[in-house]
Amino acid sequence: MAHVQAFDAPLGNVLPRVGRIGRADLNWALSEGWKDFRARRGDVLLLPLIYPLAGFAAAVLAFNKSFLPMLFPAVAGLSILGPAVAAGFYELARRREAGLDSNWAHFVDPLRGRGRGALAGLTLGLLVLFVAWLGAASLIFHATIGALGPLTLSEFVRQLLTTPGGWTMIALGNLVGFAFAAATLALSLVSFPMVVDRPVGAATAIATSLRAAAHNPTMTALWGLTVAALLLAGCLPLFLGLPIILPVLGYATWHLYTRLVPR
Repeated sequence: MAHVQAFDAPLGNVLPRVGRIGRADLNWALSEGWKDFRARRGDVLLLPLIYPLAGFAAAVLAFNKSFLPMLFPAVAGLSILGPAVAAGFYELARRREAGLDSNWAHFVDPLRGRGRGALAGLTLGLLVLFVAWLGAASLIFHATIGALGPLTLSEFVRQLLTTPGGWTMIALGNLVGFAFAAATLALSLVSFPMVVDRPVGAATAIATSLRAAAHNPTMTALWGLTVAALLLAGCLPLFLGLPIILPVLGYATWHLYTRLVPR
C-alpha cells in the first residue's frame, strides 16, 4: 500500500497537506468500500428511493415527449450530486474505521454535526453545477435537432443516430458533459469526506480537493473513469445495480480521502 508523499500548503498551515497515491491505493479503497458494504449494506437504504424515482422518470417519459431529450442528461447529471448524497456513507465508514458504533442511526450525523454548514455549502455548489449542466444540455439539443419539435422515442433515436444534427448533439454533449464531470470530480474528490471528518469550511475543503487532484492528475482521472464505469454498470439494466454500486463508491471515496489527506 504505497502511500503519502506530502506537500506543504502554500499558505503555511492553513490548508492540510495532500499526498500522492497510486493504482494500488484506488484498488485498496474499492476493496475497503466493499468490506464496509458487506458490514453495513446500503442497498437496504437506497432501494426504497431509487426505484420509485426510476418509475417516475418512466412515467414522465411515457406521457411527456418534450422530456425525452433531457432524460439522459438528467440521469447522467445525477452523478454530480452523488458526493452530497453519499455523506452518510462517509460517516459510517469513518466510524467503522475508528472502531465506533456505526449503526444506521449515524447515517444522518453529517446533517446535524458541526460540519453541516460546510456540507450545505458544498451541496449547493453541486446543485448549481447540476442545473448548469441541464441548461447546457438543453441548449445543445435546441441548437441541433430541437427545431424538429417533440419526437417519439423511435424518431428521437433515429434523428440522434442517423443525422448530422444528431451526431453533432452527441459530440457536443459528450464534450460538455466531460467538462462538467471533470469539474465535479476535482471539486468533490476529498471535499465532502473532509467536512464530515474535520471542522473546516467549504472553501478550505474545496481548495484541498483541487490541490489533491492537481497533485494526482493521472490517478484522479483513473478514479473518475472507474466511478463512471461502475455507475454505468449499475444503471444497466433498469438501475438494478445502483443500490449496491452507490454505497460501495461512497464507502470507497472515504477510504481514498484518507490516503489523499494525511490524518
